[in-house]
Amino acid sequence: MPDASSIRRRVIVHGRVQGVFFRDSTRRRAESRGVAGWVTNRPDGAVEAVFEGDPDAVESMMRFVREGPGRASVDEVEVFDEQPEGLRGYQVR
Repeated sequence: MPDASSIRRRVIVHGRVQGVFFRDSTRRRAESRGVAGWVTNRPDGAVEAVFEGDPDAVESMMRFVREGPGRASVDEVEVFDEQPEGLRGYQVR
């Protein structure tokens, strides 16, 4: 069951975001902020991720994916507000 104050955002990040440690960087940052969810490469070259948790921590993740890790080049971020599912931990899929 999700915490009443939790929020959930699903993002699709477009640009040069595969092969630049985007997923692992996202996982490490999410874990350090106590954010749950997952991140995966999409067949179209984008990265998709879900962030669930404290609103401030989720917003921190949103700022991160708009920039990405050092070798990434983010062109666009699609953002979808969703109902939290009560996820635990953060995984690379």
